[in-house]
Amino acid sequence: MDRKTVADVDIAGKVVLTRVDFNVPLDKATGAITDDTRIVAALATINYLREGGAKVVLCSHLGRPKGTRNTKQSLAPCTEVLGAKLRRPVPFVADCLGPAVAEAVAGMLPGDVILLENTRFYPGEESKEEATMLAFAEQLAAPADMFCNDAFGSSHRQHASVYGVTKFLSPCVAGFLVEKEVTALTRLLSAPEAGLVAVLGGAKVADKIGTIKSLLQKVETLLIGGAMAWAFLKAQGHEIGLSLYDEKSGTAAEELMASMGELVARKLRLPVDMINKQMETGEIRVHPWGDIPEGWSGKDIGPETARQYTEIILKAENVFWNGPMGKFEEKPFDEGTLAVAKAMGGCPGYNVVGGGDSVAAITQMGLADKIDHVSTGGGASLEFLEFGNLPGVEALDKK
Repeated sequence: MDRKTVADVDIAGKVVLTRVDFNVPLDKATGAITDDTRIVAALATINYLREGGAKVVLCSHLGRPKGTRNTKQSLAPCTEVLGAKLRRPVPFVADCLGPAVAEAVAGMLPGDVILLENTRFYPGEESKEEATMLAFAEQLAAPADMFCNDAFGSSHRQHASVYGVTKFLSPCVAGFLVEKEVTALTRLLSAPEAGLVAVLGGAKVADKIGTIKSLLQKVETLLIGGAMAWAFLKAQGHEIGLSLYDEKSGTAAEELMASMGELVARKLRLPVDMINKQMETGEIRVHPWGDIPEGWSGKDIGPETARQYTEIILKAENVFWNGPMGKFEEKPFDEGTLAVAKAMGGCPGYNVVGGGDSVAAITQMGLADKIDHVSTGGGASLEFLEFGNLPGVEALDKK
């Protein structure tokens, strides 16, 4: 990576505003954290800063409160989990700027860690008006001496706590998680076309059209699954019954096939069969790729598709996977996704997984230790593969 990290600068005694990604899932009933993966991912940087004598001021977003204070999306539950991981109390500040933060920072000693409240409680965090965003960023940065970005999953956004604060603090460096993510994805981008495979699933082609176009020019094979497959099915002139579909994705699929026809024909692989459900009777049946009968809905890639995709993945020298192959959260429509997860775990080449359901499948199969890199940012990883950089990383100091 061509950006400085915390290991490249003097941190002793400095107040380091550290952007982490604590956008963790919470139990709707109890508010308890149900998965602490993102907190664990930040520990290497937090411990390095703490042990180096820095005063560590953590900030993050959680959920989408849309610029208003919502106690159900408070970061307060993270302090208990983080404190247990660090084996020391982590004070929580019920705001992310203003007098409460200034007072908390003034009372810190080298090695102390505090966590600020959700940055998205303020509209300035996500504001598309640059002046508004920068005004909030300036207040957020005010108590700190320097900035560390360790929130890869948010680095594709030009938000105040990721991008804006770099205009007011120096130095601005990456944490070890950001360094690890960028290094892993750069390795994929630098890989030769021969033997490079990408697997994309999920619901909407429209959300990933830029990534698909970019990857088609870089990979040997691009495997498509999930509900986005039905958009391509529709674009081919087939009936899709009651399958999940939106017009934007259908239009995107049509435009892709028209504008990149040669690459699509040569590199893009669509399912050869699919598992469909009769929505009135609940009957489940495997159909060949083609028209989905009226009253039926496509739910997963079929067994022959899973077999072919598995064969391709196992032969890959470098492979990236993002997105489920079917309605992963509902059995038996998780089988295609689990087949891809198993293939990823068995691939002897360099393998990278990004995205919530993909990571969940790998974890469910007990294969996380078989994956060379599990990304903490699905959207960020896709944008990095599309553009080769991210705003939140580009804003950091060059080596």
